[in-house]
Amino acid sequence: MKDISGKARLLKLLEILERETDEEHQLSLADLEQKLIVEFDQNFSVGKKALISDIKALQEIGIDIIESKGKFGQKLYSYPHRLFELHELRMLIDAVMYSYFITKEDAKTLIKKLQKQTSCHVSKKLDEQIKHLDSVNKAENQKLKYYVDTIYTACSEMQMIRFQYGKYNLDKEFVLKKNGEWYEVKPYALVWWQNNYYLVAKYGEEKDFRHYRVDRMRKVEMTNQSFSRELFNVADYVNKTFHMFHGEEKPIQIQFENDDNNFVNVVFDRFGKDVFIEKLQDNYFIVTTNAKVSQGLVNWILTWGSKAKVLSPQELVEDVIAETKKMYELYHSG
Repeated sequence: MKDISGKARLLKLLEILERETDEEHQLSLADLEQKLIVEFDQNFSVGKKALISDIKALQEIGIDIIESKGKFGQKLYSYPHRLFELHELRMLIDAVMYSYFITKEDAKTLIKKLQKQTSCHVSKKLDEQIKHLDSVNKAENQKLKYYVDTIYTACSEMQMIRFQYGKYNLDKEFVLKKNGEWYEVKPYALVWWQNNYYLVAKYGEEKDFRHYRVDRMRKVEMTNQSFSRELFNVADYVNKTFHMFHGEEKPIQIQFENDDNNFVNVVFDRFGKDVFIEKLQDNYFIVTTNAKVSQGLVNWILTWGSKAKVLSPQELVEDVIAETKKMYELYHSG
């Protein structure tokens, strides 16, 4: 029999309690001894007094091991209090599963780590939730996680980064833009929007911010050049940018049909509750806010068909009219 130190026994005891007990599952001293034998050696033995002493030592350092009584007054022990509750684990696992940016391999690794944050009994309740992971569409570039880490570090340390940028063609080939020329930018923030990470940054000496999809970046690296950060409101930028299209920010007015309050909630989801709402007769209302006038905004407005009508600015009205004419011609041309 190998010599097992008291410290090793203590740590293994805690591991067993964390893994196999919770609010509904407890272990007796005899159970704990048997599980220690499985972990160490068939010839391993420990007295009940030693186990009780170990449990008290764990309790004294703040580990919340609960003692309860079972049948015939038998003492039972459990470790019920976890960092995450079951509903919290479910939400975190869903976030990992359905985030396109996280590859399947990384998702499986992360989910296994999350399952270890609870007992084996509770972990089994999560199996049904994660059995569809292989059917979820995921990114394939294993380097994305390192790009994210590099960008966050650069944002924190106010260091410029450089990268190559591109997109896929009809042959499903990834093609670099500008013949692989390097983009050097001042990184301000990473935004997770509609299951993709976007870097919000300043390119060269340009006044306006740009954004780049991180999964379309290649060879992301920090440079030795630092920069001074100006004030920047990430939430405001995202709220005013539609489908991540660039455009000039302008005041806009859109009239919506108040269809059982559905479109009021559409507006709040998109712009927040601080927008100005003007109620009209005949079940209509007008929303007034600021947004970047772009093709992304036009596309979003057309999503709602005849339920939404642009009132201003005239530039946006004309853009929507032009797009609707294109759609009509597409379906009515010979």
